[in-house]
Amino acid sequence: MLHTRTTPAQRRRALREQLASGRLLRVPGAVNPLSAKLIQETGFDAVYLSGAVLAADLGLPDIGLTTSTEIAARAQQITRVTDLPALVDADTGFGEPMNAARTVQLMEDAGLAGLHLEDQVNPKRCGHLDGKSVVPREEMTRRLKAATDARRDPDFLLMARTDARALEGLDAAIDRAKAYVDAGADAIFPEALADEKEFETFRAAVDVPLLANMTEFGKSALLDATTLENLGYNIALYPVTLLRLAMGAVEDGLRTLAADGTQRALLEKMQTRSRLYELLGYEEYAAFDSSVHDFTLPPGT
Repeated sequence: MLHTRTTPAQRRRALREQLASGRLLRVPGAVNPLSAKLIQETGFDAVYLSGAVLAADLGLPDIGLTTSTEIAARAQQITRVTDLPALVDADTGFGEPMNAARTVQLMEDAGLAGLHLEDQVNPKRCGHLDGKSVVPREEMTRRLKAATDARRDPDFLLMARTDARALEGLDAAIDRAKAYVDAGADAIFPEALADEKEFETFRAAVDVPLLANMTEFGKSALLDATTLENLGYNIALYPVTLLRLAMGAVEDGLRTLAADGTQRALLEKMQTRSRLYELLGYEEYAAFDSSVHDFTLPPGT
C-alpha cells in the first residue's frame, strides 16, 4: 500500500530469472511514479527510467545536462511504488570511470534492478540524433570495469549500450559488444540498429541478453513483440512512448481549453477522479490510517 512489498534484492533476482527464461520482456518507460504503477497494473514485465524522459520532464534536451543524483532521486521515487524490476538509463556514467563507479552505487541504493552505461563521449547526445561520438573501445571497457568493481550486489544488472552502429558500422558495433561482455557487462543494448536483418545479425553474434530499443521517430524499424521474441531478443524497450502520448494529450487539451474557454469537451478523454483515487489507493490508505488511529493497547500492558 504505502510502499512496494518487495525488496531490491528480490526484484534484481526476478529480473535475472526473467532474462534467463528465454521469453521477451516488455518494458515501457515510466513518466513518473504514477505511470509506473499503471505499467505494473497493465501487466508489463519491468519499468524503465529513460534519461531522455527525465531530461524532458525537467525542460532540458537529452544532451547530458542531468546529473547522477537527479536520476537516482527519480529512480528511488519509482522503485518505491512498484514491485516490478526497474532499469535505468545511466548515460555515460556521468564522467570518468570513477564517476561511473559512484553512479552504480547510487543506483543500487535507489532500489533499481540494473542500469545501462553507453560508449558515447561525455556529455552524450540522444542515440537517434546525428552528430554523436563514441569513445575508444578501451575507454569504454575501463568505464565498465569501474562499474563492475563498484557493484556490491552481484544480481544488480550491468548492461552496456553501444552507439557505434551509426558511426562505425554493424560489424564494429558487434566487436565492441563482445569486448564489453569480456569487460563484465551482463547484457548489451545495441542502439539504432536499422532493420530486422541487423537485429538478427547482432543476435547471432552476441551470446548474452540483448535489448531492442523500440523508440518512435528514430533510426530503428518498429518491430512487434512477436518478431523480437522470434529473433531471440530478451527485452523490448518502449522508452519514451508514454511521455509522447501524455504530452500529445496535454497539447490537444490546452488548445481546446484556449479555444473553447471550458474543458467540457475534454471530459471524456480524462482519467476520472474515481479512477485516479483507485490507482493511488485512497481506500487502502484510509484503512491503514484507521487501523493505526483506532489501535489501543490490551489491558495489563
